[in-house]
Amino acid sequence: MFFQGSRYETVPEAVADSPHGPVRYKRIRFIPPTPAEAAHMVTQDERLDNIAFLAYREPDRFWRICDANLAMWPADLVADVGDRILIPPAKG
Repeated sequence: MFFQGSRYETVPEAVADSPHGPVRYKRIRFIPPTPAEAAHMVTQDERLDNIAFLAYREPDRFWRICDANLAMWPADLVADVGDRILIPPAKG
């Protein structure tokens, strides 16, 4: 259901009963401590997947940057030019 490397890949699943049969779902994912090793200043029209590609050569790892900045949504991090966002290591 989630791509390999997704932030939800290792979140445990659960099952709930419903009138239509069992429903599988992911449990809540709590943001783990994600210390940063660098910072990035947002430029005009920059997207978080571009920043992740520059940092990790993997645009799908944008969620590591979200975790380090305690952001739930990528758009929260690149809203304003000049914002400084934290960049954690690729693995952690």
